[in-house]
Amino acid sequence: MDTLLVDGRVTRQAERPLAFDNRAFLLSDGVFESMRFTSGHVPFLELHVQRLHAALEAHGMDIPDSLHRDALAQTIDAWREEWSVRGDVRVRLTAFRAGQGAYTPSTDAVSWVATAESMTEEGFALPAKGLDVDIFQDFIKHPSPLSKFKNLACTVYIQAARHAAQRGWGDALVLNHEQRIIESSRSNLFVVSNGVLYTPSLDDGCVGGIMRSVLIRTALDHGIKVYEAALTPQTLLQADELFLTNAVRGIEWVSSYKTKRYFHAMAEKLAGWIQEGVAQGAPDPEVNPA
Repeated sequence: MDTLLVDGRVTRQAERPLAFDNRAFLLSDGVFESMRFTSGHVPFLELHVQRLHAALEAHGMDIPDSLHRDALAQTIDAWREEWSVRGDVRVRLTAFRAGQGAYTPSTDAVSWVATAESMTEEGFALPAKGLDVDIFQDFIKHPSPLSKFKNLACTVYIQAARHAAQRGWGDALVLNHEQRIIESSRSNLFVVSNGVLYTPSLDDGCVGGIMRSVLIRTALDHGIKVYEAALTPQTLLQADELFLTNAVRGIEWVSSYKTKRYFHAMAEKLAGWIQEGVAQGAPDPEVNPA
């Protein structure tokens, strides 16, 4: 056939968008990394690359030379010379299985694309305003060998974020099959109780976040205890602080969950320590997020 329908309009095959032919669009057959370019570099790039490689291997995809750490760093450095902004930038790298085919792929080779979006804030300072959060209960996330990666198939997160936006929440918390709170629609979750940090285990199904790894290492380096634990609504109501982490937004503190109100002293300390390390160009923590 030399034609197809695009938004109800008959379109010639030669005019079809190129994205219609790739497996990322057709089957969500791929993964992505979200990174922040700040202070002249991408902090924690080694950790991003480690997780990306682990995700590609878990999906049975090849790792191209262009996605090794040194090659990617050089590519980003060259690319930034073309940017029209000089502030912080959100970089999204999407890697997907090349070729076409149906469920059975014709190749395990990988293609990838990266996009850049300017940001209004610079660095990882703690936001002045906290978030109101609550639990999203319409969908659950099931732990699997792929659940710790940032996969293109992310219906649960889309629906949770949409649910939060409709209700005016700052974010929505996601449950797993055992009704444990494992993360938010976009970030990992930490609870502070009596000066100790608690966060869900990767075995519970949360993403192995880069900032999650960095924060755990930072806390331990400063003598703060960190434990992986099962989090429930009762846990949140008894906590002193809640905060969310991801590699683009840094730390976002939670101001309220239902009728509970929270402090953010621990979150502020951790954000300051992390920003200090980023500004000084400190080496990546020796923690593998995957």
